[in-house]
Amino acid sequence: MHLLLLAALLISSMAAAAPDQAPYPKTPSPKGLQVQMVDDLLELGVHHAGINLTLHGLLSPAKEAKPGQPTATADGYTFAINEAYVKSLDRQIKALSDKGVVVTAILITYRSPNERIRALTVHPQADPVKGTTMAANTVTPEGRACYAALTDFIARRWCSADASHGRLWGWVISNEVNSHHEWHQMGPVTVGQLATQYEDQVRLAWTSLRRHSAHARVYLSMEHHWNSQGHADPLQACRGRALLEAFARRAKERGDFDWHLAFHPYPSNLRDPRTWLDKVTFDDDSKKVTFKNLEVVARKLASPEINFEGKPRRLSLTEQGFDVTKRPEALAEQAAAYAYAWEKIARLDGAIDAFLYHRQVDHAKEGGLRFGLWSNKPGTIFEPDQKRPIWHLMKAVDSPEWTSMAAQYLKTCGLKSWDELNPK
Repeated sequence: MHLLLLAALLISSMAAAAPDQAPYPKTPSPKGLQVQMVDDLLELGVHHAGINLTLHGLLSPAKEAKPGQPTATADGYTFAINEAYVKSLDRQIKALSDKGVVVTAILITYRSPNERIRALTVHPQADPVKGTTMAANTVTPEGRACYAALTDFIARRWCSADASHGRLWGWVISNEVNSHHEWHQMGPVTVGQLATQYEDQVRLAWTSLRRHSAHARVYLSMEHHWNSQGHADPLQACRGRALLEAFARRAKERGDFDWHLAFHPYPSNLRDPRTWLDKVTFDDDSKKVTFKNLEVVARKLASPEINFEGKPRRLSLTEQGFDVTKRPEALAEQAAAYAYAWEKIARLDGAIDAFLYHRQVDHAKEGGLRFGLWSNKPGTIFEPDQKRPIWHLMKAVDSPEWTSMAAQYLKTCGLKSWDELNPK
């Protein structure tokens, strides 16, 4: 009897420790949005949402946890967790996932004003002043343990079979890493050094995730510079294609795993939404990849040097928007760019997981760019004011109204039919 009870307990313990086997959700389309207002997002009928999750925000400034305070542990180190931030994430994620929205989190780190948290989370070679988002400290023993502990905490809370706190299905690791001077700051490095560090950081996150979910997805993050770089100094930025290839080689050397790509195909000029005018080519040597030649990246992810177990890596478009310029036809051009992008995606044979439009509302501190589905109220940073035509167009996606609404913008794009967008 005692042996049977012990066996039952062992089976129960093993089952509890096993990663959740639920598959990545299927949705009617990749329609998505970086979320600010949940009710508005639900009214738009999107299937995917993107949120920022700051790793440094998860840490409590105190070295020791108070009684009852959550902790995260790895490699013999224990870290006190900022419970207020965790609960705010619960509310944000659960409000979306309970409605069937597939949520992707961008796991990023800014410089914390707290010296201890900054030392734990920021790469020790990072410039002390430059850059916006930081490469993780995967170098020092405590910093590496901290990254492993925090990603395990995220996976256990939001990616396991227990969805009581909400559910995440995608992790984007860091941000626009091929422009690492600004978005993955770790000091001046070659593309090989960058790929080595980033592969290690992504693998650590993936390892944490796979302990709790067998099918949630991990994505690299890159911006639209493909065979060119976003900085004159090759130690401050690199070509996206070169980074992707170096990352793939490094991953295979260490034992390949199922990573995917989060790409940002902004128009060639962020201040001109007319992506159909982008001066790009349709081969692997194109200087940039935008919506006009998005098939270049999709084709690359299917290539023998990049694919995983004979299948293309998945592609998610996790940040891109279309600026409202000062031209009289600006609102029509913004909406036309969305129609163009959506019709392009529709012709890529299901290669895209999500198209997370950026932004829901204009942000006054985004360098004068106005990407919003909504304008912001004058004198505010991001308080919504007026819906734009692009809002109504996005709502029409997946509905019978889409075809007629999108067709209104063909002339703006210089096209007679969307079939002219078929990959060449």
